[in-house]
Amino acid sequence: MVVAGVSLGLWAASDGDGGSTGTEARPSAAAPRGTSPESSPSPSRSYALSKAPQTIPAVRDHEPARGPGWQPESGNRVVVDDAALADEGRLVAGELGLTYAGQKDDRRAGDLRLALGGDKKANPESYVMTVRDGRAEITGPADAGVFYGTRTLKQETHDGGTAPEGVVRDEPAKPQRGFMLDIARKNFTAGWIEDRIRELGDLKFNQLGLHFSDDQGFRIESASHPEIVSQQHLTKAQVRKIIDLAESRHITVVPEIDSPGHLGAVLDAHPDLQLRTGQGSPVQGAIDISKAESAEIVDDLLNEYADLFPGRPWHLGADEYQALVRSDPEASFPQLAAAAREKYGSGATVADLTTGWLNDRAATVREHERTPRAWNDGFFRGGSVQADKDIQVAYWTGKEIGAREPLEYLEAGRKVINYNDEFLYYVLGEPQTFVYPTGQRIYEQWTPRVLRGTTAVPERYNGQILGGSFAVWCDLADSQTQDQVAAGIRMPLRATVQKLWDSDRPELSWAEFRALADRLG
Repeated sequence: MVVAGVSLGLWAASDGDGGSTGTEARPSAAAPRGTSPESSPSPSRSYALSKAPQTIPAVRDHEPARGPGWQPESGNRVVVDDAALADEGRLVAGELGLTYAGQKDDRRAGDLRLALGGDKKANPESYVMTVRDGRAEITGPADAGVFYGTRTLKQETHDGGTAPEGVVRDEPAKPQRGFMLDIARKNFTAGWIEDRIRELGDLKFNQLGLHFSDDQGFRIESASHPEIVSQQHLTKAQVRKIIDLAESRHITVVPEIDSPGHLGAVLDAHPDLQLRTGQGSPVQGAIDISKAESAEIVDDLLNEYADLFPGRPWHLGADEYQALVRSDPEASFPQLAAAAREKYGSGATVADLTTGWLNDRAATVREHERTPRAWNDGFFRGGSVQADKDIQVAYWTGKEIGAREPLEYLEAGRKVINYNDEFLYYVLGEPQTFVYPTGQRIYEQWTPRVLRGTTAVPERYNGQILGGSFAVWCDLADSQTQDQVAAGIRMPLRATVQKLWDSDRPELSWAEFRALADRLG
């Protein structure tokens, strides 16, 4: 399942300011006939009708034409029509070995032009790429779409390739295309994470989730509670560099501080807040939500990291609170039962108190204009307290006791993000029933509507499914090195984004798709 070696991105990495390293800033092979500054080609029947570009993910539509296509040639220009595209222009110029010329109105043979325009109501991640008369132009309603157009062009021209003549019209099927990394259980270096960001950007992913707090570790520097931070951790300066690099690739970093379970690293420093049974037995990873101090410390952290992570999505966790796996939570945890009745009335339960905790944490991040999400097993049936309607459901499993079907959330009108553990969970060491997912299985059997197991929900709910996320969990952290993880997730990431960009059956067979991935690097 695991291939030796490490993928350092689809192609040689470029630094965050648009400079280039290694083979990325390379002059191409000889330019196609007619692309010198002195002449522009005129498409004629001497050229075969072009074929659609071969990229990952595949473009949605290509209008063929006759002509030589476009290749990057050293000395040719990247020009923009709006200063807002300067970052995209500098980046692609460095990657393709071209000259970034800034805003220009004139047109020269060999130019790559980036432009804002088109239908302002169109998907902001859409773009149109036109290759004609020895020039290439990428236009989108927003800079994100233009950036994705440059990713297509980068793949088309990889290793001396040619962008085919004609017009590409492209946009993603799903607005959220994510990769989630558990850095709490296993320490990943900042450099490794940055390499993944470059890889994700070239593949048109747009979210990177960081699960940085769990029983085994708390992995980001903290000013409000330095006592909880693990010895191996990321400094805030490193995280800011990660965020800046991600933003340059139009990737939002989504933080997760899981609560009220999975707080072992916090509780190691605050044992007085650990949940205990009525007989005094401690409950691993669970914080006592009947204590006001428990809410205070978690809110301290949420408020602190809201200043670090600028993106709107915020993952609150809420899964696997061990108080609720007991057959009679009220009898096992009388302090929780008493707190529930005091806050919500005589009939309130521990599940109500737990839902109230989730709503309170959602209110904390909402004050920072964040959009909360939580794992599906943090939502409970019935009860006097219901989870706030704006909390998005991160649906990962149907294997938990009492797990609710995806339709229950969809029928209630909730927005759902697909983390289906049957296909999208890469769990180190393969504990319990987990096996390392394969790109082929995702490519051939999974779609964003397959939220649980292998069965798709009805098409009418497709609009409520915001997208999906491939996830690396480090339950047995030493089972793989970080380089082995990079190699193991290489094809699953490519298969996942293909199905998030276009959920229809792919045109390429798996063997063809894999060969394309190998050719692109």
